[in-house]
Amino acid sequence: MARVVLAMSGGVDSSVAAHLLLEQGHDVVGVFMRHGEESVAACATDGDVGSSPLLPVFQARGDHKQGCCSASDADDARRVAQRLSIPFYALNLKAEFRRIIDYFVDEYSRGRTPNPCVMCNNWIKFGKLFDYADSVGAEYVATGHYARLSAGSADGTPALRRGVDPGKDQSYVLFGIAPHYLKRMLLPVGDFHKPQIRERAAALGLRVADKRDSQEICFVTSGKHDEFVRTRRQRDLSGPIVTVDGHVVGQHPGIERFTVGQRKGLGFGLGEPYYVVRIEPESRRVVIGRNEDLLRSWLIADQANWLGPRPEFPVDCMVQIRYNSPAVPATVQPLPGDRFRVEFAQPKASVAPGQAAVVYDGDRVLGGGWIESFGTG
Repeated sequence: MARVVLAMSGGVDSSVAAHLLLEQGHDVVGVFMRHGEESVAACATDGDVGSSPLLPVFQARGDHKQGCCSASDADDARRVAQRLSIPFYALNLKAEFRRIIDYFVDEYSRGRTPNPCVMCNNWIKFGKLFDYADSVGAEYVATGHYARLSAGSADGTPALRRGVDPGKDQSYVLFGIAPHYLKRMLLPVGDFHKPQIRERAAALGLRVADKRDSQEICFVTSGKHDEFVRTRRQRDLSGPIVTVDGHVVGQHPGIERFTVGQRKGLGFGLGEPYYVVRIEPESRRVVIGRNEDLLRSWLIADQANWLGPRPEFPVDCMVQIRYNSPAVPATVQPLPGDRFRVEFAQPKASVAPGQAAVVYDGDRVLGGGWIESFGTG
């Protein structure tokens, strides 16, 4: 029987993950990670982290919505742990999470589109949480992500694969995990479809069985990311809105409001659909165009993370450029250093710098990197 530290968010997926791990005979330790923006709210806790290298258990009172990290979420996680008779701890990771907030604000200020969920997985859930696992003698760290692990390389490193539910697959946001952690990861819900998970929760009498999935960035408590960025940078990022042929058609309050491919929220109409084609942080220009102006034939990604051997020659594969975007046929060519080039089989719309380009061989994640630039021709 192996000890497993399970990240419990208070949602149905991680709650049923706890049950599945118990069914498999594991010794499960539930952990709620408090890493959102400071508010009057927090959760009552059920233990102490003792000699953990992480920060102490937090204690506060009140209630305030905070994405997937609110007081009510923590309370839901605690109740599930009690129901399943597993120990439960709440860890204050605010100091560690400040790094993710800084990254988020910096990226939007540079005219890029960040993905904080990927960074949270890389730096906290499958980063710092392993430090806590080591401190309590746990062999594994588990989450409620919809992805799977299977036999992979000859050295025993598992392969990361898509979850069986195509509508809930979360393998995209796990591409950046350090490969050596794959052997110590467990993803118990990846072999199930979401309705099956909800049915399990209902059968267990868990109150989270019908709880809605979180759709918010947990630390942007207002739900308005542009306001969040402005209050932290306090810089004037306003500028002109121009068409691809250079005509000024309006003014915007800040580039942090926009991402490539965006149609709504431009603040005016031109009689036909226009989209954000690119953002130029130096001049603070937001360039708009028609749908065909969004099409790109290639991209360059940097900070590559390969979950197996680094490709040494062009590879025909599938590439996914956004969490909710389907993977498309492409050829990946490694470049010097930690960069690679993606040539799309057909031009692809809405390639956004700052988003992840994740490379798949069938349902297996080969690796990925962060979109740096793009082009046509």
